[in-house]
Amino acid sequence: MVSTIWALYLHSFLHSTSSVGFLTSLFTVIEVLAYLFMIPLIEKGNKVKMLISSLVFFVISYAIFSAFSSIYLVIGIGLLISIFTSLNINVFGIIVRDETEDSRVSKNEGIIFTLWNIAWLLGPLAAGYIAKVQGFKGVFFIAAGLILASIFAFDFFKIKDKRVSKKIDKNVLKVLLSFFSKKERLIVYLLNMAVGFWWMFIYVYMPIYIVENGQSDLFVGIFLAAVTVPLILFEYVFGKFAGDNGFKRLFFIGFAVLGVFAISCFFISNIYIIGVLLVFASLGVAMIEPNTEAYFMDVVKENQRDKYYGPYATATTIGGFLGSLPAAILLLVLPFRSLFLYFGLPMILLAFLALKIKDSYEFKKR
Repeated sequence: MVSTIWALYLHSFLHSTSSVGFLTSLFTVIEVLAYLFMIPLIEKGNKVKMLISSLVFFVISYAIFSAFSSIYLVIGIGLLISIFTSLNINVFGIIVRDETEDSRVSKNEGIIFTLWNIAWLLGPLAAGYIAKVQGFKGVFFIAAGLILASIFAFDFFKIKDKRVSKKIDKNVLKVLLSFFSKKERLIVYLLNMAVGFWWMFIYVYMPIYIVENGQSDLFVGIFLAAVTVPLILFEYVFGKFAGDNGFKRLFFIGFAVLGVFAISCFFISNIYIIGVLLVFASLGVAMIEPNTEAYFMDVVKENQRDKYYGPYATATTIGGFLGSLPAAILLLVLPFRSLFLYFGLPMILLAFLALKIKDSYEFKKR
């Protein structure tokens, strides 16, 4: 819900698509730094408690946004949200992997992302309607209530942090150099980075583009909900397929689909046709999104997860940064349609990079 209206919310203060991109870039820089400097904390601390703490902060932040309107408040709390977002993503991914058998990583990641994308289907539809009826403040208020409910739901399952790292790596630079020393980790990092790059296009720039083409906030919600339908239908299927047949082919096809559809939009001016093409492009994301994390977990050892998951998780945020700042600069001199090439051409290159990975077959671990 919040991601649906976030770019429009910022735009209501800044009144410039490029300015929204610059501010979003600032938030992503803070998020990346938080990923790195939290490595010792995550290795040493209780991940379940950290997850709950991040959710509590989201409840408080959204409640504040529902009551007050100030660009300075948005920037100040937005910077803190970036930090707690990195904490949330870090510990959530590790908890999921710790609760998963080696032979079920791809399947369970597929389930997680399917459930996640059901929320991305319902959230935009609800946010579009609520924003139309009650404004942005109504969206933040209901989002705060839903996250509060999720805290109680999570607590009900009594999940415990089962592992405590004995050796804490406090040298962030050393951890980074070690992480990128292996070709497989570097490639999967780049592949995961592309996911954040693509979603920045869909969730920051496309909503503003849609509104500037005469459509309503409700239409934005419908578009963002429709984008998730292929993910809900196929992410579990593709996750299971990758576990049995390897990751390489899915990565190649997925990135090729994203590239071809985005570049095609460059030659089209009809907003409805562009919307339909980008919805179908989500098939490519469904092949990539759950499988990058599953593949990463396959190429790192169990005792490396706490140390390396933080650097790996920065990929999505770095991708978001590359999707926000350069695109914002581009819009200062070129029309919006140039973004279709900016976001499409790198996907073609990544399709061929994906052919360089070593396939991993999880059925051999059963």
